[in-house]
Amino acid sequence: MPAIKKNYLMLVSVIGLFLLSSCGVHSHTGTRVVRNSLPSWNEGETRKSIIDFVERVTTAGNPGYVPVEERVAVFDNDGTLWSEQPMYVPLVFVVDRIRELASAHPEWKTSQPYQRVLDDGVSGISSLGEQGITELIEAAMGGMTTEQSDALVKSWILRARHPEKNRPYTEMVYLPMLELLDYLRAHDFKTYIVSGGSVDFMRVWTERVYGIPPEQVLGSFMDIKFEASSRGPVLSFFPQMSFYNNGPSKPVAIRQFIGRKPIFAAGNSDGDRQMLEYTKSTVEDRSRFAMIIHHTDNQREVAYDRQSRIGRLDKALDQAPGVGWTVVDMKRDWATVFASH
Repeated sequence: MPAIKKNYLMLVSVIGLFLLSSCGVHSHTGTRVVRNSLPSWNEGETRKSIIDFVERVTTAGNPGYVPVEERVAVFDNDGTLWSEQPMYVPLVFVVDRIRELASAHPEWKTSQPYQRVLDDGVSGISSLGEQGITELIEAAMGGMTTEQSDALVKSWILRARHPEKNRPYTEMVYLPMLELLDYLRAHDFKTYIVSGGSVDFMRVWTERVYGIPPEQVLGSFMDIKFEASSRGPVLSFFPQMSFYNNGPSKPVAIRQFIGRKPIFAAGNSDGDRQMLEYTKSTVEDRSRFAMIIHHTDNQREVAYDRQSRIGRLDKALDQAPGVGWTVVDMKRDWATVFASH
């Protein structure tokens, strides 16, 4: 072999090895791992615990290795992946929808729960109980086809703005959590949303914003009926809530719709407590990981926990140390909260 060709091949080999090393490719799995993982997370025990867990369960030969098909990660949405203050975004959508429909329902001006939100807007909904909120949701969506609902949500999510930040709600997502979703998927995790919000509200935009497709979104839902029409078969919402996906319902939904027990779960409130318990119930189980987003940053976001009417975090915060859940301190652990635009 001529010396020039031999030297060239050696140079190509060295460059190839350098590039593989720089990208962090694991030779035993072929998984590409970005060396600067989770760049919006500050160095510290929280970030280290996430990376240590992922490396432990995805490195073949480790005692804690988990096969690819069992790498299921579940995430709450409101307050975990995007901001939920001053009101859950799906309920902001419902309030706007009730106001749009009000002209056709003059009786709403003097009857509850409609009068409350017509008079006070979003702030009025916080004083309603679960029954009142359910009635609003049923009135807002009942009778619509799924195609009409999708179009309505798609239009609303593009134009609606956060009342304090004046940004689209889809820009109120947490950059560190977007990085975490990408990091897990780079290690062959399948990521799901398990939320109390309406599944039909979320599925319209979650793939674009989070990279999570509609079939991997679990939420609360209304009854749907199949109907024949002049345009062909349609699916229409029946004005009755069928399933409220919160608290103990979350593990039930995971079992019913995913069929695998998660090895990673993230939430931010007492409504996520049972999902976290289902995922990791003992400190000793190092092949499972559960985390709580604790909203401690009153400058970049909103600081709230035990006394909040939105996303209350009380029992789960007390429970976390005893069962080995990682508590993410937003102020301390996140270098950035929202992506800059």
